[in-house]
Amino acid sequence: MIWIVLIPILIFSVVVHEVAHAWAARREGDDTAERAGRLTLNPLPHLDPVGSFLVPAILIALPGSFIFGWAKPVPVDPRRFREPVAGDIRVSLAGPASNLLLVVLFTLLLVPAVALAGGAEAAWDPERGSLAVTGAFYGIVINLILAIFNLIPVPPLDGSHVLRHLLPRSLRGPYLKMGSVGVLVLLGVLFLIPGALDLLFLPVEVLAGALLHLVSALTG
Repeated sequence: MIWIVLIPILIFSVVVHEVAHAWAARREGDDTAERAGRLTLNPLPHLDPVGSFLVPAILIALPGSFIFGWAKPVPVDPRRFREPVAGDIRVSLAGPASNLLLVVLFTLLLVPAVALAGGAEAAWDPERGSLAVTGAFYGIVINLILAIFNLIPVPPLDGSHVLRHLLPRSLRGPYLKMGSVGVLVLLGVLFLIPGALDLLFLPVEVLAGALLHLVSALTG
């Protein structure tokens, strides 16, 4: 029944991610996403049947897997930015930055949740832990995964919008053509090559572990 907690948190997190792109684009001078009705926290315009429901449900059902998903990308026209290159980078980084802000938010929520559960030892006891502790913990993990995954410089992920402007012009075209298959290739590498998924989760585990240690220190 853990999906009852995980799916809403994932949907909220990917919606915030896309709204952050839309908001940043609007500040840069492009209101395309706003006119498309995507500058809203209402999840309905953002939900993707595959990325927001099917893929997360499959991953939750797989033993030893992890929770991941996405919303529909917001439409953005970098040609309308006041500073096309810098604006594209800022708009692209706004998504992962919003997930890191949610990591902070869920950490702040985890502190009182653990305290109310009777301290760190009681909070992590499966029989005594609360739904609030579980939700806040997975909120941290999900948003760390979203932030780190989206920063990978594989088109069309957010990190690719940074790298594309650092590449020589002769390489940008072939690099951007990866956009149609880039994520599929990346997912194939992560799931099929032994140890590849561990590399993605290493920074997640390190950062989540540090935050949990901080919460434990604050709550006793």
